Amino acid sequence: MSETDPRISPVDVDAYHRLERELFGDDALTGTAHVSRTWAHSPGLTKAQRPLQNYLLGQSPLPARDRELAILRVAWLSRCEYAFGQHVRMGGAAGLTPEEIDRVPQGPAADGWTEFQTTLLHAVDELHAHGRLTDPTWTALAKTYDDAQLLDLIAVIGRYWTVAAMLNTINVQPEPGLPTFPPTE
Repeated sequence: MSETDPRISPVDVDAYHRLERELFGDDALTGTAHVSRTWAHSPGLTKAQRPLQNYLLGQSPLPARDRELAILRVAWLSRCEYAFGQHVRMGGAAGLTPEEIDRVPQGPAADGWTEFQTTLLHAVDELHAHGRLTDPTWTALAKTYDDAQLLDLIAVIGRYWTVAAMLNTINVQPEPGLPTFPPTE
């Protein structure tokens, strides 16, 4: 096995769809993403993580644009090209511009971020590096976010660190056409 071969291959598409129907009935997903088909090797984990995923991506009061910027930064810092590629698409749908997405690798010090985007990216970097936010970063975030949004931001960053660690460790391979990391200088 090479370093790029999956350690656990995605389950067959038909088996995945059967599992989805068994676990979620009318709420079953019909996609074929490698990540979902790899999670399917653990039906209990698939079932347990779905409500959190659905909440963070669709019901959280955290603005989608901010959420996607944070996820992209987590994926970059974790060197998880699969998650980065998936969230390039989702970030674009949430309103991130191609220039913003291309700037994510440069981090919070890059020119072009708003003051709040700089703070948001600092928050991701701090949690990634130290497992906590500094008082100045917390205070700056709290000027814009309420308590629920603050908690959800921490949860999104932690969730996507976990997803990135899983994807990287198992070597989940990108689907054809999935965006890759932007070129860096």
